[in-house]
Amino acid sequence: MIRNESAARVIALAIVALALTPAAQAQSWPSKSIRMIVPFPAGGGVDYIGRLVGNSLSSRLGQQVVIDNRAGANGILGLQVLVASPADGYTIAAASGGPLVINPHIYRKIPYDTLRDLTPIANMSGYPYVLVVHPSLPVKSVKELIALARARPGEIAYSSPGVGNGQHLGTALFVHAAKIKVLHIPYKGNAPSVVALVSGEAQFTFSSIPGMLPHIRSGRARALGVGTAQRIPSLPDVPTVAEAGLPGFEVYGWAGMVGPAHMPRDVVQRLNKEIVETLRQKDVIERMIGDGTLPIPSSPEEFAAYMKSELKKWGEVVKLAGIKPE
Repeated sequence: MIRNESAARVIALAIVALALTPAAQAQSWPSKSIRMIVPFPAGGGVDYIGRLVGNSLSSRLGQQVVIDNRAGANGILGLQVLVASPADGYTIAAASGGPLVINPHIYRKIPYDTLRDLTPIANMSGYPYVLVVHPSLPVKSVKELIALARARPGEIAYSSPGVGNGQHLGTALFVHAAKIKVLHIPYKGNAPSVVALVSGEAQFTFSSIPGMLPHIRSGRARALGVGTAQRIPSLPDVPTVAEAGLPGFEVYGWAGMVGPAHMPRDVVQRLNKEIVETLRQKDVIERMIGDGTLPIPSSPEEFAAYMKSELKKWGEVVKLAGIKPE
């Protein structure tokens, strides 16, 4: 009888231990709301795709996905919160190339290593950049903007979401290719950068399209060119920068979903499945294209390889732009 009780106790303890393993926890995931960190203010391209995917995940997972905008330091503050969070699938982040693959080349010390401290979940969207000017600037084409900037060196200012992000470096590439001298005014995120352009604080900018599109359509901003190799459906009458004056020029951004390192594999696969299925829905594709973004769903492995290649690419761009690590 004593032996039987001991055996029963061992079995009970084994069951408890099994219930605490990552695999068992993943099977019951999610059992509560999920926090999605967006390391930028509301209103930008990353916030756009984060909210679109987050709303879908809330329905698909049966738990609320809560957007947490943690802006600051070019996305560093938001990702710092992410890497310090438990790797249980209840804290994830929608992040762009700026904090993920450019910051490591801009800052000497950042509180995360992209390849070591993050779990790639899925790439989500590519967003073309559009070159826009304030309507008060007397230019209506890329060539006219370049000519004016050459005639007034150092007088024309452009806004960006911050030093070292994709839009800043995209503009730096444009400035380098056009051989012009202009002023750079960095802001804390894409939305403030857009406001600066629309209000006339800055004369031009490269912007992700979702936040700028309403202003282009209302006439508060004038689009001169898109940074992609081909024209885009949301702005069919706007030429590419390459065809409008700078042959071979191309620049665009992207955003993907990541989590802290060492997330349970089953949770990563579940999240990836739901994100990919969301981005393959006909209505989602049509909405994204209409708003100026492109769905680019991927597997976790594909996203990991892409981030690794982007780290190398943007390191070379930072050197070309002459930006020194801070």
